[in-house]
Formats: sequence, structure tokens, C-alpha cells
Amino acid sequence: MTPRVGVAVILIRDGKVLIGRRLSASHGHDTWQFPGGHLEFGESIADCAVREVAEETGLEATVTGYGPFTNDVFVDESKHYVTLFVLAAASDGIPQVMEPEKCAEWRWCPWDTLPEPRFLSIQHLLELGYRPPGVVYAAAAPSR
Repeated sequence: MTPRVGVAVILIRDGKVLIGRRLSASHGHDTWQFPGGHLEFGESIADCAVREVAEETGLEATVTGYGPFTNDVFVDESKHYVTLFVLAAASDGIPQVMEPEKCAEWRWCPWDTLPEPRFLSIQHLLELGYRPPGVVYAAAAPSR
């Protein structure tokens, strides 16, 4: 199976990120993931990010930067993705479940308390130690 390119959008508002619970039967069922999807032929990464956010949440996103990528192999499903992370903002609007067959709900969450179980690409992103700019983090515990 040839690897595919996925685009995941870290949508930030008021220091929190938007995350949704997947209902996809193909892979990652009942895990939490950022808005996103497949990069289409000839499409720019930024255009893909904006399109996917609109299609999935009804929000208008503005790309503000780019994050790292992850290499995600779903062994049981025989799927392989390279996931490109895009940073974006959505200044107003309430996220809607636009694809109820694919997503159960959207939630704004602090980065340090993303719900579990997490989609594989998010798990890999966290394992990299990535912390997006513009997000509020929990205060570090005082050292003793």
C-alpha cells in the first residue's frame, strides 16, 4: 500500500485547540483528532487545511504557520500516512458537526489536557514533544 498524505489542522482560539471524536470505520474509530483529511492532487497544503476545516466544522480558518510532520502506520488497517500539521486560527463561530458519519463532536481543549484515546498522528506529535505557539500550557509544578 502506498503512503498517503494527511493534513491535520491545529486550530487555535483563546489558547485552546479544536479536537473532535472520530466515528470513521476505516481507522481511528472513537479516537480524538484535529480537523483534517487527505491532500488532494494539485492542492496546496494551506488550501487543504482551510477546506477541511470548513467541510468538517463550518468554521473559516486562517493558516498562521506550519508544524512538524509524523509518520503514521496503522498496522491492523494496513494504512500508512505522512501527516502534515498546519497551524490555523478561527476568530469566531461555533464549530458544527458537518459530517456526522465521521465525527461525533468538536471540543476546544487546552493542549496539556487533550482527551484520550488519541488518533495515532496526535500521539506521535506528542511523543515528539511538540508544543504549538499561541497555546496556553499548564503551569509547571514547582521543583523541590
